[in-house]
Amino acid sequence: MRNILKEICDRRLQDIEKLGYSYGHEIPAERTRPVVPFLPKPGTILEVKRASPSKGDIAPGLDSAATAKSYIEAGTSAISVLTEENYFKGTLDDLKKVASLADSLGNKVAVLRKDFLLEPEEIEIAYRCGADAVLLIARILDTPKLLQMAAKAFTLGISILLELRDEEAVEKAFEVLKFAGKMNSFDKVVLGVNARDLKTFTIDMLIPLKIKSMIEKKLEALPENERPQNVRVISESGILSVQASEFTGNLGFDGILMGEAVARDPVNAGNYVRAFLKGAETKRNETIKFDFWKKVSVSLNEKEKSGKPLVKICGITNDADLEKCEELGADLLGFIFWNKSPRNAYNLEAFEKETKALKVGVVVDFVTEEFQKAVLLLKDKKIDAIQLHGFSKENIEGFFRTEYKNLPHYFAVNVSSKEDLEKIELLQRYGEPRILVDAKVGDAIGGTGTSIPEELVNEVSRMTKLWLAGGLNPENAGDILNEFTPELMDASSGLEASKGVKDHAKLNAYFTVI
Repeated sequence: MRNILKEICDRRLQDIEKLGYSYGHEIPAERTRPVVPFLPKPGTILEVKRASPSKGDIAPGLDSAATAKSYIEAGTSAISVLTEENYFKGTLDDLKKVASLADSLGNKVAVLRKDFLLEPEEIEIAYRCGADAVLLIARILDTPKLLQMAAKAFTLGISILLELRDEEAVEKAFEVLKFAGKMNSFDKVVLGVNARDLKTFTIDMLIPLKIKSMIEKKLEALPENERPQNVRVISESGILSVQASEFTGNLGFDGILMGEAVARDPVNAGNYVRAFLKGAETKRNETIKFDFWKKVSVSLNEKEKSGKPLVKICGITNDADLEKCEELGADLLGFIFWNKSPRNAYNLEAFEKETKALKVGVVVDFVTEEFQKAVLLLKDKKIDAIQLHGFSKENIEGFFRTEYKNLPHYFAVNVSSKEDLEKIELLQRYGEPRILVDAKVGDAIGGTGTSIPEELVNEVSRMTKLWLAGGLNPENAGDILNEFTPELMDASSGLEASKGVKDHAKLNAYFTVI
């Protein structure tokens, strides 16, 4: 498989050998603008970006200074300037122009040099060109080199945005934080988690939250006197809509870095900035703390070590089935709020029970009494999230115009043809981190016992991490797990003795094979 990150770094080393660290550009003898603090409070980093390896040309005619001016007028906290020449078509001249513009407008924003930096000399270049921060990618730098480059930045008085994407990078980040404390430069470290895998340039919008959960867990494990305070974590890449910007703010990140969407349409950058800040403010002011996605992320981190999927058992209608699923270790339990379903759990008293498994209320419309019942249970902390099942495109778009859009939820899409995959694309643009796919049989919403055609499952797997429902049972679960490696498996009718009642022998067999 092509490793784009390695290609970029190899080409960079060749260019440095030929052209030096300046890449042939004229570099100021000394810095002229004051250093601006980098992201001291929650905010956005908007990017001057012409192209990328995954998208090709994004804004080939982009004027870096004019674009930066639009971003400043939009109210961004910082501007990221891509200076990589071969794959992103940026230059150090762009960095100089943006820094000069920021200086002329009163230095209200910080300027980040975003590149695949490999040596401390490149940080000196960035500093003299006016950068207030530099991107350091943990994946391409070993710990000694990372500390060497961090030391250079701290000595110059500028910040680092340390980019992470896996557990090894988190370990490096804590070495950097410890080192920053020794240099009295803790305020000059921001941790960024890239939703985009730089090897393949594929995107997973839940990766930032998974890594954020790892960071929080490691912080909690440290003795209080050794624990860094106010560690800032931002989410990078993949935000393609205003709704996605607000959703990311609502997940509790200290910032977002956006490139493609705002570079294509810098005039509307203010909408993205305001949406993120609104989401972040909503999160801070929540009287009830909703942690569904954080809990899912923690569970996924644990499951990945064992190679097992998350297990959701849906259609719970009675206490005996709930207790059995809890005993077997289900990760999620589904309760259906739809009076046409034989598995309707509308009046189930089990919501009073505390469970280790996350409880999900399944609804088929958001303008119904059942939906309001689910919302009340959610606000009372008796369920953890709402599953929005079988929505049309119009209903999906309508939901994101309601006050409920920031409540913990995910969508389930019924799939029987490639046309149905358009809903998944739409939901991804809205920033949904996970989408459950279920079989589509006539007008039935779920619980059909029918599997999705294999070719469509493969299509979905190429689009997003696979959350799979439809026809799962003890006989086929092992084969499906081996063939498709779903991240979550959602079973219902295949585990029943009769409609709405689980067969405990089937439950035992199912959990044995997965």
